[in-house]
Amino acid sequence: MSALGDRGAKGIAGEDWGGLDMATPGPVDVAAEDSLFPPIGEYGFLSDCETTALIAPSGDVEWLCLPRMDSPSVFGSILDRSAGGFRLGPEGIDVPAARRYLPGTMVLETSWATPTGWLVVRDALIMGPWHHENELSHTHRRTPTDYDADHVLLRTIRCVTGEVQVTFECEPVFDYGRYPGNWTYTDRSYGQGIFRPAGDAPGVPLTLTTDMRLGFEGGRAMARTRMQEGEVHFCALSWTDHAPPFTYSEARQRLLWTAHHWQHWLARGRFPDHRWRSYLARSALTLKGLTFAPTGAIAAAATTSLPESPGGGRNWDYRFSWIRDATFALWGLYTLGFEWEANDYFAFICDLVERDGDDLQIVYGIDGRRDLDERTLDHLDGYQGARPVRIGNAAYQQAQHDVWGVVLDSLYLHAKSRDRLDERVWNAACQQVEQALAHWRDPDRGIWEVRGAPKHFTSSKLMCWVAVDRGARLAVIREDRDLARAWRKAADEIHADICANALDGRGVFCQHYDTTALDASLLLMPLLRFLPPDDPRIRDTVLTIADELTVDGLVLRYQVDETDDGAAGEEGTFTICSFWLVSALAEIGEHQRARDVCERVLSYASPLLLYAEEIDPRSGRHLGNFPQAFTHLALINAVMHVVRDEQAAQRRALGRETTDALGT
Repeated sequence: MSALGDRGAKGIAGEDWGGLDMATPGPVDVAAEDSLFPPIGEYGFLSDCETTALIAPSGDVEWLCLPRMDSPSVFGSILDRSAGGFRLGPEGIDVPAARRYLPGTMVLETSWATPTGWLVVRDALIMGPWHHENELSHTHRRTPTDYDADHVLLRTIRCVTGEVQVTFECEPVFDYGRYPGNWTYTDRSYGQGIFRPAGDAPGVPLTLTTDMRLGFEGGRAMARTRMQEGEVHFCALSWTDHAPPFTYSEARQRLLWTAHHWQHWLARGRFPDHRWRSYLARSALTLKGLTFAPTGAIAAAATTSLPESPGGGRNWDYRFSWIRDATFALWGLYTLGFEWEANDYFAFICDLVERDGDDLQIVYGIDGRRDLDERTLDHLDGYQGARPVRIGNAAYQQAQHDVWGVVLDSLYLHAKSRDRLDERVWNAACQQVEQALAHWRDPDRGIWEVRGAPKHFTSSKLMCWVAVDRGARLAVIREDRDLARAWRKAADEIHADICANALDGRGVFCQHYDTTALDASLLLMPLLRFLPPDDPRIRDTVLTIADELTVDGLVLRYQVDETDDGAAGEEGTFTICSFWLVSALAEIGEHQRARDVCERVLSYASPLLLYAEEIDPRSGRHLGNFPQAFTHLALINAVMHVVRDEQAAQRRALGRETTDALGT
């Protein structure tokens, strides 16, 4: 039967799809009836390590930027319902029976129950073998691997039982919903169309290939067909010269190749045999998905302008790479055994340090560009009306003195993992230590990038101390004893300054030198070894934050009415800070409390085990950009702290049992 026949491809209807199990029905959280937008935490996340996509429970691709993750969107309905989308599913039903990732993959599976039958849809940004065999890549700077992005969004659909009326509607709108385009057929008749910008409007031409019959209504490509039990179809959206699949059989093979690629990648990791292993695995996959493979950079999130409070104005573009993510990224990737990814990200950081030297920024484009000019897109209504919608991020122009400490801690972690210190790393270390020494006495904007007046933020002083302290340790490895002594003396001076000026009357470290306000960033003090974990000042700081800067057990980064951050409105609890609390509690010996907090924060994970930047403690809704790399990095650190504490307790218990058995 023709691939375009009414009954689809039936010859492989009895397949088991490569042994990958079908999802079973289960509860699915849906949006409130008065909102056209799904909850942020309900989106599925796809990646091919060059671009990313978010798929709503309805089966609508509501976010896709091309040709890479920080480009303008072609599907942007997550920020405005008229900014483009691509829906595939049963006609008249928007709420699926179940959604999951195929185990160990970035392939999203959605199961649909209708009154007349069942459907299963699988979505992926597909991967393929390395493409650049006869010419050099114009974008890749890191060492080539065996695989590469295919630049195809693939959607397959299978009727499991009964019969179901299926529709899809693909309506791209270029440049964040500003420019519509025009569809035209190719020589493949009803099986393929090309969408091009109108006139001289910007945009990447898109090719839609399917074994259903396409029709065009203005800027919308549509197909509808009645599927019966065992029938299968596919549609593939592509945006480069790489060929899409042309038959369902080919589509299935490329989807399975992609699934097996992710499973093989994940198998390289080292995961503890623990009940929370699935959270670690999904966090690792998410971090890999937020990595821009050509440079090794890790984007902070896949999205822009998802609000930190419903309808609020705290909406920022996070599709860039923050230097401060580096230490946690390297720690997490090394801990889980993903040395190649850690090395690629480290190389990206070293490229920036070598290029920019004394003028190192706190945030860069994923390609390493410096200019991230911020502007608003006033034609977009925003997610649930949250405006303004921003692209770019003005924080790249801020002075934030934590950057040198992050770089030095990263260099130190890298050197320790190899037990050597090459010339490139040493030169970068010397340069950044000198910057910390030159500026540590100056006020700045702090780790949270406040847009109020500069202050002597404690976290910034802390990271300047980290820069000089790690520099001194590297000098010891380098066997430069004179420089090690000089830097150790300078580190001690910064240390003494913090202890003299950042403590309140209770002996608790505060946000900056002129306030008694708390700040969750100070949970990093025990993790960075500023003082021993049993020091009363560290214990009191951690426990005071746990008691006074939390809502229902989740941590705020600060009280907005006590901090001049230059923004209006409220914000949710910062999930990264809640995971920092877990790690800090574990460090000071509060193991049971650390375990309890960790279990609580893990319970707020999305149904697909993803996290946005914040959580509303009253509703449990996710807030802010999604998924958030820094949150998943902190999750890895927190879970590993708890796992190691539990393993140590088990070893102690086993030792006691052995002693009792021997009668000694």
